[in-house]
Amino acid sequence: MIEQRNISRLHSWQVDASGAILIQLKLRKKIQLKRKEGKIEKIAAIDVAYEKEKAVAGVLVFSYPQLNLIEKVSTVSSVDFPYIPGLLTFREGPCIIDALCRVKEKADLLLFDGQGIAHPRRMGIATHLGIYLNISSIGCAKSKLTGDYNNLADEAGSFAPLYDGNELVGFAVRTKKDTRPVFVSPGNLIDFDQALKIVLTCCRGHRIPEPLRLAHIFANSEKQRVRENGKNQKDCFSLFRWT
Repeated sequence: MIEQRNISRLHSWQVDASGAILIQLKLRKKIQLKRKEGKIEKIAAIDVAYEKEKAVAGVLVFSYPQLNLIEKVSTVSSVDFPYIPGLLTFREGPCIIDALCRVKEKADLLLFDGQGIAHPRRMGIATHLGIYLNISSIGCAKSKLTGDYNNLADEAGSFAPLYDGNELVGFAVRTKKDTRPVFVSPGNLIDFDQALKIVLTCCRGHRIPEPLRLAHIFANSEKQRVRENGKNQKDCFSLFRWT
């Protein structure tokens, strides 16, 4: 799906928290909230599970809008960056990139269990990796990181704009009746309306859009396999540690 030689290595992954924030502020200037030319016919949904000090990245590729499963790939890596709210990409990004480099099918869009621009520095994991990989991306998070919204109806398909101050950063979306909303925001190379439409099109009666729901199940099943096998997996950070 993504060839390593085509990745624009915009920064090192070997940074501390203060260095990570500086990178986010620099990358913010590169955000493009506009539609990329061409149809969206394949979507890659991404989730990460953890087994002790290992991260298990799962990628599922689906046809769109049919959502037929085409391919699935997982990778396992050690975790070098601590969990810090707002800096998730530096913890999960290298392993996700490795998984995407192993996918054979070319997806037109990445769908993340995380934030796009609905982030204090507008640099959630969907935005960050969308820029890093130069691909359209959407964030669909289970919790709100920043912003406020009003008047969200209880019916499935209802949505309300999410504002951080006076700036629109995404939507609170009710994907299932009487269920807590998810928070949808464009990542990169996509606009607000298209991001919302794609997420709603991917809903199949659950709170979590179907591609991400299945990616979550897959990542956790791979985590269980790692736990049971107890095998030493290749550290995927070796591909990116020195960039």
